Amino acid sequence: MSRRKRRQFTEEFKTQMVQMYNNGKGINEIVKEYDLTRSALERWISNYNKTGSFKAKDNRTDLENEVLRLQKELKYAKMENDILKQAALILGQKSK
Repeated sequence: MSRRKRRQFTEEFKTQMVQMYNNGKGINEIVKEYDLTRSALERWISNYNKTGSFKAKDNRTDLENEVLRLQKELKYAKMENDILKQAALILGQKSK
């Protein structure tokens, strides 16, 4: 089974699909007619009806935002740690 090539859809198109669903057209019908994946359409419907946005950042929970913030903080701390290790090695070599 070959993978479907990832396609980009405009906000306008996504909004039209959600409006069709909200006006009573079935998911299966929309998926077939516009050659969409069911999961993408369901995500668009859920996100748009919750927040009016399709952007992931607008649809994250507070917990998800906190996890992302902590992941960035950890990455930065690891980078600082690597720099300090390198500096300690350099300073250790100079003092000999």
